[in-house]
Amino acid sequence: MNTAPSPGRRLIRLLPLLLLAAAPAMAQGSDPVPVNDSGATAWMLTSTTLVLLMVPGLAMFYGGLVRTKNVLGTMMHSFASMAIVGVLWAVVGYSLSFGPNALGGLIGWSKGLVLLRSIDHTIMSTGVPEYVFAMFQGKFAIITPALIAGAVAERISFKGWMAFITLWILFVYTPLCHWVWASDGFFFNMGAKGAIDFAGGTVVHISSGVSGLALALYLGARHGYPKAAMSPNNLVMTLMGAGLLWVGWFGFNAGSSIASNLDTARALCVTQVSAAAGALTWVLIETLRDERPTSLGMASGILAGLVVITPAAGVVQVGGAICLGIIASCACYAMIQLKNKLGYDDSLDAFGVHGTGGIIGAIGLVFFIRDSWWVEAGQKVAGWGVMKQLMVQLTAVGTTILFSVVMTLIIAFIVNKTIGLRVTESVEKTGLDHDIHGERGYGLANLN
Repeated sequence: MNTAPSPGRRLIRLLPLLLLAAAPAMAQGSDPVPVNDSGATAWMLTSTTLVLLMVPGLAMFYGGLVRTKNVLGTMMHSFASMAIVGVLWAVVGYSLSFGPNALGGLIGWSKGLVLLRSIDHTIMSTGVPEYVFAMFQGKFAIITPALIAGAVAERISFKGWMAFITLWILFVYTPLCHWVWASDGFFFNMGAKGAIDFAGGTVVHISSGVSGLALALYLGARHGYPKAAMSPNNLVMTLMGAGLLWVGWFGFNAGSSIASNLDTARALCVTQVSAAAGALTWVLIETLRDERPTSLGMASGILAGLVVITPAAGVVQVGGAICLGIIASCACYAMIQLKNKLGYDDSLDAFGVHGTGGIIGAIGLVFFIRDSWWVEAGQKVAGWGVMKQLMVQLTAVGTTILFSVVMTLIIAFIVNKTIGLRVTESVEKTGLDHDIHGERGYGLANLN
């Protein structure tokens, strides 16, 4: 009996293989549907976690620098940002930052992005679910206002702070984020390849630094500053905080590639090198000047190196990272010395480190850009050069400074007149921990 399959049955059996072989040809001429890249997604999940780790790291860094009576109140500023911005970002912040242009490009907006509703099934072109990208960017939004708190530590009220950061995120951070990182943003499309800000030199550090300075000047100095002793309560905690920030910064910078590839490796490498160069430079300055290298100097140098490389992590090589780390450490050290001479009270040097380092990084990166970047830029605009890109960077930096300062002062004025921003003199003397929160950081009485 003949049991061989008929030609028709053979064709039916081969049909799935024929369709599979024909699939690439059928796909030609149509956009491929993004497929989840598990490796890139895993890295972005890790990066998101690392950036969130920076917030308690910042709380420890700032908390150790204030007086004992204000340690909890100062740390609460960072955790309040985690709570408020964590909700606000998911509700409207992501839509305002990464939605299509609205109001002539001043902001983004998409109803579908409210509560992140329209990204429930979205895979980005890099193979990462958009949920992950949204949460990664949300951590940037959380830490930025937390940085401002360092400029006004020990004298701002908690309820005033909560109102301030709510308005600041909506009216300062989200517009800047849209201009710099949204595909239709002003700065994203400026020049040959846009204003360069790989991981937040303008959006995070310059905006928070200059806003902190503006808010500090608006509130005025702490009572007794600069004559009264205001020594750090726990430099051990500050050093631990600096270490956590250094670790978290690998997610901050290397995660900003939104992939797991060569750009990721480059960003991670230069982040490490710049931070080390900044720390070494600050310690050498103190050794040569005072013959006493300090733990606070080490922590400050680490931050200076990390801040300056943030906008540049995608375009500079190792040599440029070392140079930027050295320059930033020297400049931030000089700015803090200038603050002491001028007498304004940027309590924990939010502007001295973040503002100064961010400005240097966003502008100075132009002189250390790798050759391959210039080749790409030249393909788009013939003859594009250092001076043209420098003008783009200066425009982005100048606009960020002006916008952040003006909006911060407006928000501060509104909050101060309605809720109140500064604690009373008696509360300031007693301490934020006891009078505002009803607690003591170390369970000890009569400590300043």
